[in-house]
Amino acid sequence: MLRDIHEELKEWKNDYARKPLLLEGSRQVGKTYSVIQFAKEEYKNHIHINFERNKKAHLIFEPDLDPKRIIVELSALTGVKIEPRNTLIFFDEIQALQIAITSLKYFYEEVCEYHVIAAGSLLGINFGNTSNFPVGKVNFLKMFPMTFFEYLKANNEDNILDIISKRRPIAPISPAIHERLNYIFREYLFVGGMPEAVFSFIKDKNFKKVRKIQLDVLDAYRRDFAKYASPSRASKIIEFWDSIPYQLARENKKFKFREIKKGARKLQYDTILVWLKSAGLVNVTYNVSTAKLPLAGYNDGSKFKVYLVDSGLLGAMIKLSPAIIIEPDGIFKEYNGAFIENYVASTLKSQGFYDLFYWTSRGEAEVDYLIQYNDKIYPIEVKSGTNRNIKSLRSYEQKFHPEFLIRTSPRNYVQSNEFINIPLYSFSAIHNIMAEILGLEGEALEMALFEATNSYGH
Repeated sequence: MLRDIHEELKEWKNDYARKPLLLEGSRQVGKTYSVIQFAKEEYKNHIHINFERNKKAHLIFEPDLDPKRIIVELSALTGVKIEPRNTLIFFDEIQALQIAITSLKYFYEEVCEYHVIAAGSLLGINFGNTSNFPVGKVNFLKMFPMTFFEYLKANNEDNILDIISKRRPIAPISPAIHERLNYIFREYLFVGGMPEAVFSFIKDKNFKKVRKIQLDVLDAYRRDFAKYASPSRASKIIEFWDSIPYQLARENKKFKFREIKKGARKLQYDTILVWLKSAGLVNVTYNVSTAKLPLAGYNDGSKFKVYLVDSGLLGAMIKLSPAIIIEPDGIFKEYNGAFIENYVASTLKSQGFYDLFYWTSRGEAEVDYLIQYNDKIYPIEVKSGTNRNIKSLRSYEQKFHPEFLIRTSPRNYVQSNEFINIPLYSFSAIHNIMAEILGLEGEALEMALFEATNSYGH
């Protein structure tokens, strides 16, 4: 299954200012598979060193961090001739050897003609554990669970994908295609974006096998909690993690520390939220009461929602039955629409939106997401059903007068004056949709994309 990240890896390879690449992402999102596929297609040969499994490789880094010596010894260890530009050096599970992370600095400074990719789980956690991190000497790339568009591609639905993935006028598509996409989308919400689960479902169409894989992934995460945190912190991580689905079940879905367990306090769990974010296991949306730029400057750090990295894992945690998929609106309504908000959060992150925000107005109205585009802020309301009510969007409009009001729901494409409905299955095309409705081309589009995906705040 060729992932979208393949094109980003090619851009990195061809960049004259290329540095060693650190590929981040939660466990089992497909980092190893994607890098090896990239290496096979783009290089004459490659070496793959897994630092969790290959303890002999640890010894190569012990005497010193001279990259020329390391390359010679890695070549001897693997039996592969390592050539500049023709060989990809792939350091996998690099978090298992801190000095290997430090060595990337010298690969950049002294042998930049060699191509190096490093990947690992919980890299965000490990960065904070070393004072010798190669700041400014590496490129970063994040990998996420498979998007719905990647899911369609993996299912050989290229023709139907073409209809919704490319830039197009905001106009309804064929009802037959719309219904088919909605059904496949319901499947995707259950299967989720973990590549092993997707591959299994494509092969066998067996939801029971998918659920077993999802539970195995969740079990691997729990083992990581114990492996990379002290016993006292690990227990708090598990308590926080286990409370997420049930906090999402509430009507407003705002995360409350006191709901983790009786007597829980913010001071006890604040750092746990940071840990889970750094591990890439949760997506957090922060509340703002006013829609001004920069959004991060107006966020209320005490009000936020916490979503899981993947909707399939959310379904596994609450033991969602696959029977709900055959109901036209079943999975959309489940958990007060939490699956849909979870999906939108993960999709925005996969499309490069660094921080996520939502807006509330004294308990009277709530807009699920705000995005920054072309130096303006646009509200996005998420609807899990076909209800046409956009009361919150209209309330937002009265206060801030946005150029467009955006809703994403199971309904077909609609544009009526300033109001736009985007089908949920098309939300991965958010950049193309924004470019279309704003009429952006060329340099203006490039600047808008850069602004939207580089608005750091948290």
